[in-house]
Amino acid sequence: MTEKRRETVGKVASDLMAKDIKVTHSAREQANSQLSEYEKNVEECLQIHKKKFPDDFYIVVDTKKEKLMPNVIRNYFYGRLSCPTPNYDQVVYKYTQKDNQLKLIWVVPDRASTKEMKNNAAIIPPDQWEILSFVLKFADGTLYKLAKELNGEKEKTPELKDK
Repeated sequence: MTEKRRETVGKVASDLMAKDIKVTHSAREQANSQLSEYEKNVEECLQIHKKKFPDDFYIVVDTKKEKLMPNVIRNYFYGRLSCPTPNYDQVVYKYTQKDNQLKLIWVVPDRASTKEMKNNAAIIPPDQWEILSFVLKFADGTLYKLAKELNGEKEKTPELKDK
């Protein structure tokens, strides 16, 4: 029996970059599809870590572009007991066992979007104000202080210097 080999992501990505592809779906359809998949992955990560961790925990979503394939962007979903240090291309949720509740802590877009939003804060449309709020809190160190507070760290510690 012959086994059909799947093409690698790199091969598919480079083929797509080389071709002039006709779009057969709208940007809205693409966004809805990605959002649906994203939510499914957050829920899957939550269920896995509810079994692993006896206490409250954090779900982190890091978004990364493949260095050799600029049109390939991946989300990495993982759980951890401590709140991470805020960073670009990051979404952080906190799961509280007692309430069985998942709460969004912050969203920090990529470096270029963060800079653009910060520099154009006065003209950001209302539907992006929540992300703008996270961007401004990231820029002024508020998210960093929040992460330290959520981890039970003192305001100033020699191990972690303020930005």
